Amino acid sequence: MIFPPGPKASILNTLTYRPGRDPLAFFSGLAREYGDLAYVRLGGERLFVVSDPRVIKDVLVTHDQNFHKSRGLERTKRLLGGGLLTSEDAFHLRQRRLMQPAFHRDRIAAYASTMVAFAERVRNGWTDGATLDVAREMSRLTLLIVGKTLFDADVESQAREVGDAMSRLMHSFWTLMLPFGERLERLPIPYLRRARRARERLDTIIYGIIRERRASGVDRGDLLSTLLLAQDDEDTGRGMTDRQVRDEAMTLFLAGHETTANALTWTWYLLSQAPDVERRVHEEVDRVLSGRLPAVADVDRLPYLTRVVTESMRLYPPAWLVGRRAVNQYSIDGYDVPPRAIIVMSQWIVHRDGRYYTNPERFDPDRWTPEFKASLPRFAYFPFGGGPRQCIGESFAWMELVLVMATIAQRWRFELVPNHPVVPHAVITLRPKYGMKMVARERLVVSG
Repeated sequence: MIFPPGPKASILNTLTYRPGRDPLAFFSGLAREYGDLAYVRLGGERLFVVSDPRVIKDVLVTHDQNFHKSRGLERTKRLLGGGLLTSEDAFHLRQRRLMQPAFHRDRIAAYASTMVAFAERVRNGWTDGATLDVAREMSRLTLLIVGKTLFDADVESQAREVGDAMSRLMHSFWTLMLPFGERLERLPIPYLRRARRARERLDTIIYGIIRERRASGVDRGDLLSTLLLAQDDEDTGRGMTDRQVRDEAMTLFLAGHETTANALTWTWYLLSQAPDVERRVHEEVDRVLSGRLPAVADVDRLPYLTRVVTESMRLYPPAWLVGRRAVNQYSIDGYDVPPRAIIVMSQWIVHRDGRYYTNPERFDPDRWTPEFKASLPRFAYFPFGGGPRQCIGESFAWMELVLVMATIAQRWRFELVPNHPVVPHAVITLRPKYGMKMVARERLVVSG
């Protein structure tokens, strides 16, 4: 069997899955040294690191039926269960079909006022000159939004608890990736014990809401109602069990809370480092809104802000890596990928490739012209994945990102606290390792 070039396997890498202290640097280094296809052994797994958009398309779209989720999401089942993100084959297709009505364009548009209302509530709680952890603030905000749109519940009193629980679960990710990670999790290791309790607390909250909603039988127009009322016409009209609803709710909870909070946080950071871009955002927001709060129709009227968010997710993609495990043997450019080998495709690497992006490390929203987007290979930009498993909530996320940014930028700007360390932390999502300490500066709201 012929394998692509790659580093010589060390005993440490063979026994452990963690790719060094900095996974971003590890995988980027492989692509830089060995090209678009590199091979490495980690923790008993064969990894093929792919950085060619053409091959990524083949794996995610053309030959997607030959691939299952990889080790990362296999282990993520400890948190998410058999939700849409981790399920496979016929069950995945059934669940996606049941959930699709929850993401119909009209239903998503109805959530716009909720997004703006909570963004306004959070922004009104800040004071000029205050030092905030913007990562925590955005996490609190997106939790409020997902709590209302998913559960029709005001979860503000639980926001800190849920945010801390999510952080503890993220902190345990690389340990669970180790061989025998499930066994390690049962040991009385303090931070793993805290992660177990965090997952149990999230389960208690979600199952409690499901039980209450089952008993009431009321359709509240939220995503949870859609899940509870869903019937599968192709499967004897059967709906979802409480466990299936819990798994899907937890998946949507992670996607609608954690990833969006990270995208917002990185965008505020980038704006703080680019005064000219920040000024143009404020000018557009002031011109379009004239002092009123944004509405769903304003998303299309804020093209520059949309470019800013697009560029932010290029540089700091909340989902920084996609993995697929081969079911049957596969071939990439003459190299053999054996069954159960993992193909790793990193947005962090491809989004910063100089072949597709001029000055790839530069924050440049102006690059996103219609002509540029038309010329870009399809999978040179894929913050929401692609193929049959493309994020079902992509349109929800885009709307939330633009509306929340517009609502906050209308009144505030942020300055990074001097000497605050900004370090991307690659776990399930791409988080700022030390939070994002920033000083809030109030703006004068322009009225029409």
